[in-house]
Amino acid sequence: MMETRVAVMSIIVENGAAAEQINALLHESGEYIIGRMGIPYRKRGINIISIALDAPQNKISALSGKIGNLPGVSVKTAYSGVLSNE
Repeated sequence: MMETRVAVMSIIVENGAAAEQINALLHESGEYIIGRMGIPYRKRGINIISIALDAPQNKISALSGKIGNLPGVSVKTAYSGVLSNE
């Protein structure tokens, strides 16, 4: 059994060129994604992405780290106290 957590990842994309890499990383973690919302904020020239996840802690942290290392991309993750064994 694997312990999973529910989390929300907030991503701000200032570098539009990173979009393809972000989408590839999210696709790789698709089995853990509960939902995804993307908002283009044209007035500021940025994109805001919110991802709801139910995944093992190490998978969430790894995904956050990979996305956060992309140039022009900021990411923050909030974890719930809800744990599950699957």
